[in-house]
Amino acid sequence: MDPETRARIILSDDHSFVRRGLRNILESTDQYEICGEASDGSQTLELAKRLHPDILIIDISMPSPNGLEVARQLHESLPEIKVLILTMHDSAEMLRAAAAAGAFGYLLKSDDERSLVDALQHLKMGQHFVSPAFEPDLAKQLFH
Repeated sequence: MDPETRARIILSDDHSFVRRGLRNILESTDQYEICGEASDGSQTLELAKRLHPDILIIDISMPSPNGLEVARQLHESLPEIKVLILTMHDSAEMLRAAAAAGAFGYLLKSDDERSLVDALQHLKMGQHFVSPAFEPDLAKQLFH
């Protein structure tokens, strides 16, 4: 994707206030278009297949199926969609699982707004992104 074009994004989290907060942050710039929102994994998959966003921001702890399974299915069927995991899970094991599922980035909900913007810029340029909370060597090992 051209870094200058607006990225089309689906927001997927089972908490509406999280989606609303993300929408407010992202719509404050002209770089992103929120093309859909979902509150569970099934709805996310349906929207992604119908809307073909550039980026999907999804929580791991989603109902039926969870965010890792959604990432895995999209990686297999629509690999052009860049999946950014946005989660509270700050363990290396979950980061490894996300990478294995085909996620393109991993961000913690405890990270700041700047990290979200950085993550999306990386994904727009076709580059992986891992939360600054993780060791850079681990991120390189898993995503490069």
